[in-house]
Amino acid sequence: MQYGDMPAPVAAPGEVVVDIHAASVNAADWQVRIGVYGEVKQFPHILGRDFSGVGEGVSDFQVGDAVFGVCDTGQEGAYAEKMAIKASIIVNKPDSISHMEAAGLGLTGLTAQVSIEDTLQLKAAETILFQGGAGGVAGIAIQLAKHIGARVITTASAGNHDYVRGLGADEVIDYNTVDFSEVVSDCDAVLDTVGGEVGQRSFAVLNPGGRAAFIGSGFTAPESPRDDVRSLRPQVGRDREHLQRMVELVEAGAVTAPPITTFDLSQAEAAHRLSESRHLRGKLVFAVSGRGDG
Repeated sequence: MQYGDMPAPVAAPGEVVVDIHAASVNAADWQVRIGVYGEVKQFPHILGRDFSGVGEGVSDFQVGDAVFGVCDTGQEGAYAEKMAIKASIIVNKPDSISHMEAAGLGLTGLTAQVSIEDTLQLKAAETILFQGGAGGVAGIAIQLAKHIGARVITTASAGNHDYVRGLGADEVIDYNTVDFSEVVSDCDAVLDTVGGEVGQRSFAVLNPGGRAAFIGSGFTAPESPRDDVRSLRPQVGRDREHLQRMVELVEAGAVTAPPITTFDLSQAEAAHRLSESRHLRGKLVFAVSGRGDG
């Protein structure tokens, strides 16, 4: 990655140009960079999928409106001072959260919401296991599950136990010392953000008729070893309706933004290295041009 200048974007019909104040780092970003997620067809290529900033309006918005959102499927470009994006897939940022917090809620909030409400269709009084509870998506999903009224179990390292309990976890398992498959059973649902053999072993904790959703196992869900449970891959689209739902959850106090570690855009390499380690709490967010908290 190189830090430098590119021509300013120009809005096409139906788009707005957003002055970006904050942009978050997602695992998909470094996966694109190393060539294992999607294909970059033209260079130079600007990474970044979710952002918060101030728009130059179309009929939906006025110039200077504070907005946030997630790039359309197949689009990137949030690691920049400006970007053009469809007006139909962004939403007004609530005054109760900063641009940094809004950027941290973008793709993680959409993914958590689609996973819990649309894909797993979690219900009150059900039990759900989260793999990797301290991460960005799982941290929001835990809060949403508790808001629905579910019982929450999660795996986390010992240093994150208090954190995930604060999000609403009823039971926490230290994945470094305990095999979750030996102590967890009778789950109605699983949300796996880890992938690999952890995801495969997650099927064992489900009740007959249970369902498991996977966001750490690539573009498709792993094949279930059982014929009495479902293996699902959340399909996270881009629309204003889901973003507005996230705003409502935030304003109702049901969901709070994840803890944020801040970087400058010029520190993108260091941010990616930390993201690649997969041992972090909350979200990594770029404060663009020093405007992140504005």
